[in-house]
Amino acid sequence: MVEIDPRAAELRDRLRGTLIAAAATPMTGPGEIDLDVVARYLSGLVADGATGLAVLAHTGRGPFLAAADRVADRAAVIERAAALDVPVLVGVGGGTCDAAEQARAAADLGAHGVLVFPSEGDRAALHEQVWQAARLPMLAFDLYTRPCPPDVMREILRHPGVAGLKTALLSDAMGCQRAIALARESGRLAITGEDRMFGPSLLWGAEAALVGVAAAAVGVTAEVMRAFREPDLRAFERASGRLDRLAAATFTEPMEGYVQRMLWLAAAEGRIPGTHAHDPYGPGLPERERLHLQAQDFGTAQVRAGSPA
Repeated sequence: MVEIDPRAAELRDRLRGTLIAAAATPMTGPGEIDLDVVARYLSGLVADGATGLAVLAHTGRGPFLAAADRVADRAAVIERAAALDVPVLVGVGGGTCDAAEQARAAADLGAHGVLVFPSEGDRAALHEQVWQAARLPMLAFDLYTRPCPPDVMREILRHPGVAGLKTALLSDAMGCQRAIALARESGRLAITGEDRMFGPSLLWGAEAALVGVAAAAVGVTAEVMRAFREPDLRAFERASGRLDRLAAATFTEPMEGYVQRMLWLAAAEGRIPGTHAHDPYGPGLPERERLHLQAQDFGTAQVRAGSPA
């Protein structure tokens, strides 16, 4: 057990067992944001099973919304999330972003914690900078685009302001198992971000979830979390199978296209209008992929091609 700040310990305990939706940021093709659309979208995720929200994270394109002319947009998205009665985490850093300043702004706007993006350079030092700037509990982030060496992750997990570790290694089962073990050994919360290994990561010891696959059809993911807590193994197997079908259809090559796919599903569910189901920062995907995706049955009546958009 490694020393932990009381604020980080409080967030760790509050997040245990939760499903945190890594929310997308609904935008038009040119990248415009309608805050009424954002508010309805976030509240709908909570109403349908998300017990926490992560905004401006990888799914929410946080690093791309870090330019000086997007500061007001970032603040408004955080405010809409903080108005809901769930824990709110904000993605900070990534690329050339000033993670410390973003964390300070998130704290002022009512966020409960920050998810620290992997970075070049000294990752442990980055967490200290974020902590000194905001004193807001942090989640470390082991992301498939920039996996964290185990010795560096051990150092990060020794930081008193770190409440937990989100692993999102995509297809590295051994890396995921190692990250979960490191988090638990340090007394931090092991959080799965493994959309393609969701059920297994719970069996490996993850105690909460923060996933982009819950950016739409959130009830499919919530049902796996519920079934995992129950003694009915077959119910967990069925729920995991539905989620695996959803994740296989959305988290596939080109992998960065998953954000666009989740926005398409959100529009098919009526969560957002089709005019705001665009990811300006991802790869272009063909229209036939949208039609094929929306025609799939993932075990929820919400996802239908004929749903209002």
